[in-house]
Amino acid sequence: MNREKTLTNLRERILAFATLRISRAQAEDLTQEVLVVLHEKYPNVGDLTELVPLAFQVLRFKMLDAHRKSLRRGEYNQESVDDLPLADPGDDPATQLDQKQRVDRLLAAMAQLGDRCRELFKWKLEGNSFPEIQKLMNQTSINTIYTWDLRCRKQLLSLLGGSWE
Repeated sequence: MNREKTLTNLRERILAFATLRISRAQAEDLTQEVLVVLHEKYPNVGDLTELVPLAFQVLRFKMLDAHRKSLRRGEYNQESVDDLPLADPGDDPATQLDQKQRVDRLLAAMAQLGDRCRELFKWKLEGNSFPEIQKLMNQTSINTIYTWDLRCRKQLLSLLGGSWE
């Protein structure tokens, strides 16, 4: 029997043995690696009684090496991504606290403003345009509303300490 036919028969036996212990894809890869080692390092071994034990010894070493490598990489007992809980999409506690403090500062500053400024901000927050606010405040000139808006924003900024943050 020639060497190629011997290696073909041996390949089937190696693959069957490896498939019992590891996944089919890994078993096929390791089988190919074993055959490469036999072909490159042991070209003079041709007798089946010597080749079979040698092939299985190389296979065991390759399987141990693959196992050690997967342990080293952390691939051995990995959890499925589908089983892991999802991260909370909400802000972290520090961001929440910062936001709450800014809102508290804004509310305290708004409470110190006059009635006209509070009404102007309320109507702006409700989505009213400057011409609509002009009618709501019974003013004849829209420029008056623009001036009040500028003054109210400056006053609010100064009450917040000169910064919107």
